[in-house]
Amino acid sequence: MTERTARRILSLWLPRLPTDAHSRRHPALCGHPLAAILAERGRLAVAAVNRAAAEAGVRPGMSLADARAIEPALAVFDAEPESDARLLERIAGWCTRYTPWTTPDGPDGVALDITGCAHLFGGEEAMAADLTARLTAAGFESRLAVADTPAAAWALARFGRKAPTLPLRGSLPSPLRRGGIDSSLPCGVGKGRGGGNRADTLLSPLPVAALRLPPATVDGLAAVGLRRIGDLHAVPRATLAARFGPELLRRLDQAYGRLDEPLSPRLPVPPHSVRLALPEPLTTAEAIAEALRRLLATLCAGLEKSGEGARRLRLELHRVDRRLEDAPQTLAIGTGHPVRRPDALMRLFAQKLDRVEPGPGLELMVLSATEAGPLAAAQAALDGGIDGQPELGELMDRLANRLGARAVLRLVPRQSWLPERSVAPASAFADAPGGSLWPADRPRPVRLLAPPEPIEAMALVPDDPPVMFRWRGTQHRIRLADGPERIAAEWWRSDGEPRDYYRVEDEAGRRFWVFRQGLYRPGVVAPWFLHGFFG
Repeated sequence: MTERTARRILSLWLPRLPTDAHSRRHPALCGHPLAAILAERGRLAVAAVNRAAAEAGVRPGMSLADARAIEPALAVFDAEPESDARLLERIAGWCTRYTPWTTPDGPDGVALDITGCAHLFGGEEAMAADLTARLTAAGFESRLAVADTPAAAWALARFGRKAPTLPLRGSLPSPLRRGGIDSSLPCGVGKGRGGGNRADTLLSPLPVAALRLPPATVDGLAAVGLRRIGDLHAVPRATLAARFGPELLRRLDQAYGRLDEPLSPRLPVPPHSVRLALPEPLTTAEAIAEALRRLLATLCAGLEKSGEGARRLRLELHRVDRRLEDAPQTLAIGTGHPVRRPDALMRLFAQKLDRVEPGPGLELMVLSATEAGPLAAAQAALDGGIDGQPELGELMDRLANRLGARAVLRLVPRQSWLPERSVAPASAFADAPGGSLWPADRPRPVRLLAPPEPIEAMALVPDDPPVMFRWRGTQHRIRLADGPERIAAEWWRSDGEPRDYYRVEDEAGRRFWVFRQGLYRPGVVAPWFLHGFFG
């Protein structure tokens, strides 16, 4: 059996998010003591400070009067928690350049599940260095940590000291410092890999507040001398639960990996996605197309293993000069049926590659199958068309992707016995209803008139098929007739009457589909209509 890849969570902490965001909007304040304030219990209190204000002694929670007494030059602005939350959401979206599993974590953090992703950026150290350097260049102070559990990563990012950076499999410690913020990357914290001693070493010295406990619980633990996580190991679990409630044990077990803690991404993660981190930025159309071919080959190989084909694909292109507030360039294509042939999908993307603006270069490309469907073996064999030529489905896909999904329509079955209502136009990319809704045991004409056209018909008796009818000035004498087939209108349609349909053939061998509308009533002539043609 192959060993399952250990889960790795990166916790990103932005300790000065409000003041960093304000400094980005007002560059003249960079380096100046700065604080965000809000009204609290009838007074103005400090909510956040930048590094210059913190070094002067200003702390969050102080009254504004005390803060200005400590630092008279302190500049202040109104805190905007909602604006900061939106900014954090954008930062979490920007972090998808590293992994699709990103989500805001509290008011000042982002959690990233980087399991299986770090190697694309040269390993966890290189990924951490790149992430921190980019945030520093954008004007954000940050601190991060990587561990096997979200709780341990969160604790180490916010409460860990200048911990060394270690690769996953362990070597000698090597300090990493970027932008004045220590990036701690401890490993071995988790379950199933013999990391218990390592977890104790890293987590035990941290304060109990690192377990994300309510302030009342932290104060209660401190009152009995339990100030560090390591202090809790000496107390029986039953005693801790009885004194401080089950939340304490739950948080402790999450930190050590004894209790799983799911991480929900901010957006649904596509079931099939591949990434290509480029060693050198791509600037030419030929290089971008070649990189896309590699991505398609890898994606389709994964689809083949799962027995699926792609229905919707999205290509994200990240430029080297992309800012936090900029979304990546995106190209999207769709298909009318599941497809996993790289060449067919490449032809669809080729129609849109001229829209790419590489600028100084693309450094990352992400290809995702946002929607996939089962692809049977028979369908896969027919996916290439006849004699290597594109099949009708591929032609529809190419037209729809070039002209727009609304410009290319097809008819799909609809649940109605009335022939003119039994089909409906749909997008070329729309899913066809499961199963056939048309009656398979009754012949239907290859062409229908919309709407049915009135005819002058003559029958020997009221309920018999016509022996002759006149349509558009031409008379047709009937040689053969079959029917009737009665089709009743839907009960909810007030204007509907039952129809008696006949298949008739005239003396020239032309076959028609005609019907008499309404039930026979003495003294009332029922109208006749021509609805379609056979052959």
